[in-house]
Amino acid sequence: MTQRPATPPPVRAGESGRTSPRGRKREAYAKQPVSLTKADKVTNTQEAAPRPQVTVCPTKGSRPHPPTASPTTSATTSASAPSPLTPAQAFDALYAFCAPALVRQAYLLCGRRELARESVERAFQLAWQRWPEVAVDRDPAGWVRATAYEYALSPWHRFRPCFRHPEPPPPDASDRALLDVLLTLPAPYRRTLLLYDGVGLDLPETAAETEASTPAAANRLLHAREAIAARLPELANPAELHRRLTEVASAGRLRAAKPPTVRVGGERRACFWTRAAIAFTVAIIGATALTVCTAPTRYEPPVPPGEKVQGVPPRAAPGPLSNAELNLRAKLRAQTAPGPERLLPQAR
Repeated sequence: MTQRPATPPPVRAGESGRTSPRGRKREAYAKQPVSLTKADKVTNTQEAAPRPQVTVCPTKGSRPHPPTASPTTSATTSASAPSPLTPAQAFDALYAFCAPALVRQAYLLCGRRELARESVERAFQLAWQRWPEVAVDRDPAGWVRATAYEYALSPWHRFRPCFRHPEPPPPDASDRALLDVLLTLPAPYRRTLLLYDGVGLDLPETAAETEASTPAAANRLLHAREAIAARLPELANPAELHRRLTEVASAGRLRAAKPPTVRVGGERRACFWTRAAIAFTVAIIGATALTVCTAPTRYEPPVPPGEKVQGVPPRAAPGPLSNAELNLRAKLRAQTAPGPERLLPQAR
């Protein structure tokens, strides 16, 4: 607590200059040496600044003039007032505070280093896109943490070609055993255990972040602890489990990207998807316009299928030639057909 120097009580008119016992105690207390911390020194320095002077007129019954602030006081007040942060500076501060721990937590959830970094980056990119909403949130760190957890636990990552093969496990045998036990737990149990025993949230806060009731979150936590204690009996104590979770998360070399890189990546991703949405909308409009232009303007009934007509004799095919027909054909081929002589062009 800041200790202010005591001031002697004012002497009223008609009284002597003697000091009362309470005043003597205050003077003795003011003369005692007081050890000040750095914050107290700053506070006392601000209090020791020159105060506005009050001019008293010697005429009887006159009132003092209103105090006027000196230029030194106004300059000190303006210099001590903190300047507001820009959105980029506030985002960078939140990222620097939360990103390293979130990467380690996401690694315990999914067991993949690259997926953990990607989850945190995507969560902060989404936070930067919705920064007006995140900035006024009651818990911005919790908002980003919930988004990163949802992305890390998404079941669609198993279909990605880069995540089909497992990553190399931690070098320590105890770390590998604990990570294997964590990855065998269901995703809701794993998330509840990490929030309660790893992050240190209360049970109602854990239930709210996992979108479950408080009894359901408590049952998940108990079942997760029982599963871990069944395979690793030395981790039956919650304090020891918390220490081991911290050690496993800190053992891997997990580094987050720089805040400007995340912000630029988020802006590029938002720009890409905006352009893709515009292109898709234009394609739909063009296909609709082409359909409207080429579609028929009146109803054309379909042509009914053909029906077989009964009572018509089938068309007879030509049969073999008789002897007389063969002789006649030979005679016609042998004789030259009569006709006009062949005309030939002649030059004049």
